[in-house]
Amino acid sequence: MRTTFSEKHIEALRKSGFRKTWPKGTILIREGERAESVIFLEKGLVKTTAQAPNGYTSLLAIRGAGELIGEVSCLDGRRRSATVTAIQDVAGIAITAERFLTLLNSDSELSFAVMRTISTRLRHSDGQRVASGAHTAGIRVARVLLDLVLQYGEPASDWGADVLQVNVTQAELAGAAGTSRESVVRALRELTRRELVATGRKRIVVLNVRKLHAYVT
Repeated sequence: MRTTFSEKHIEALRKSGFRKTWPKGTILIREGERAESVIFLEKGLVKTTAQAPNGYTSLLAIRGAGELIGEVSCLDGRRRSATVTAIQDVAGIAITAERFLTLLNSDSELSFAVMRTISTRLRHSDGQRVASGAHTAGIRVARVLLDLVLQYGEPASDWGADVLQVNVTQAELAGAAGTSRESVVRALRELTRRELVATGRKRIVVLNVRKLHAYVT
């Protein structure tokens, strides 16, 4: 869920860390590691994934510019609960955990903004869990896809004006929707039949956002 910090907060974060870039495919945060820093994203998209004991990898979220990643582990002192990987070339501000905590202790407004961000993400996560029990797998896939394209959709210029795409694989979409890859294939086949989406290598094109919204509501 995209969150927004004020310019004052962003400037404070920038002054507390250093700018860094990560090429597409780079792991920024690895599950199980100690929390040594937080990252404020300024450009590009990352995916957050977690691996179950049986080896199944779930896509937990996609984050983009204007969002913090890694802050929860810095706050509670526990090891990383997920892996964060760049799905585009990414740029951001890396801040050491110690400096981040010092900054929060000295800036109550920023501290509240971070808490509000965490609360928003928890509410969104709760809503997704409720939806997973109330809808069919096909509708869950469509709802997750709509959510992703509204937050992080990019122009699909090869498909025409006002057409958006998201750079996720079918396996990642399955993880986000809490269903199997086979269910995602069936859901996308139905959405394609309705001329709502088109699929390509590591991307899904939403041909009509308004009609996709109507389909899931």
